[in-house]
Amino acid sequence: MHIIEDGNAAAALGVRLCRPQVIAAYPITPQTPVTEKLSEYVEEGSLSAQYIPVESEHSALAVCIAASSAGARVFTATSANGLLYMHEQVQWAAGARLPIVMCVVNRAVGAPWNIWNDQQDSISQRDTGWIQMYCADHQQILDTVIKAYWLAEKVSIPIMVCYDGYILSHTFMPFDLPEARAVDAFLPPFQPEYALNPREPANLNTVTLPDVRMDVHGELAHGYMEIRYLLQEDLRLALGAAAEMEKRFAGVFGREADPYLEPYRCDDADFVAVGLGSLTYQLRVSVDALRAEGIRVGVMGVRFYRPFPDEAIARALTGKTGVIVFEKALSYGYEGALASDLKSALYEYLGGTGRLPTVQNFIAGIGGREIHTQDLTDTLRAAIQARVSKEPAWIGLKL
Repeated sequence: MHIIEDGNAAAALGVRLCRPQVIAAYPITPQTPVTEKLSEYVEEGSLSAQYIPVESEHSALAVCIAASSAGARVFTATSANGLLYMHEQVQWAAGARLPIVMCVVNRAVGAPWNIWNDQQDSISQRDTGWIQMYCADHQQILDTVIKAYWLAEKVSIPIMVCYDGYILSHTFMPFDLPEARAVDAFLPPFQPEYALNPREPANLNTVTLPDVRMDVHGELAHGYMEIRYLLQEDLRLALGAAAEMEKRFAGVFGREADPYLEPYRCDDADFVAVGLGSLTYQLRVSVDALRAEGIRVGVMGVRFYRPFPDEAIARALTGKTGVIVFEKALSYGYEGALASDLKSALYEYLGGTGRLPTVQNFIAGIGGREIHTQDLTDTLRAAIQARVSKEPAWIGLKL
């Protein structure tokens, strides 16, 4: 079915198709319409789930952790300071290896108070052990929610589905709504490896000693270090599972995509602009304008950010003269997080070849500052001509 709706509705429709059993959320702009729509679905009977209103975002994720530990498929959503308020539980969900899916509708964090879009909220949580996937349009929002449930339950790792507040959450775009039976064919019912059962009481995630120890059954149990090592290893293995996910999704829905990257006019490009989310689609307009000037440039969206697809990115950028990274977030005290990760990947895979492309970093759209396409075009042109940058440069800064 082809429909036109806003991005939050696309997310809610995707969630409904995945048939979660428990939804818990606390309202925060611009996430609120996602869970409002889901509460309507529960009330009207089109979604059979327990909708649990709570007093805070911390409690929302705590409810999801409890329900997932009991074997339920769960969902929540948040933005900005709400995500930061969850931070303790974000860490807990990853350490407990719970396949929770959470939409993060990207918004600036305080202080000062700001309700507009940038990506500082989700980037600040990149090292918590969650998988992070970024969307550039409404079809990707819906599809990524569905994919996220399959992948999270495959690898037992929670996933953030991130998309830009207002730019995507509140704008209307056309997208295809798949039939429920197709989603059911793609996503089987959730069957946890272990779930709490009141008939068989047990403790989960109790205090873990630094070293390995014998458990109550007399078997050697992992210590904290082993548990965290296995999370890291399984996160890296999730890159392979993501490729399997895309292949399976294409077989059911007929929409095939690269599991990690979304390139545009990159094959013959000497220079490639790189970014996350909807900004990469805006950059396509700049790329087309520069192509008309005879400048061979492309743009590559990174859709799968954690675990970082380092090998895929290095392979895609092999032979390029320069890379220009545009970001709506900053690792304060250094540069954009994506730029740092990209440099690391290039050094690891291309450092010994003597053919490392230059990397420049630009920060834009912080706190919802409008990003003019002409500014992107001019910045991209100047970066290609200059090819020098030691510190990240800011677009649209007015001092």
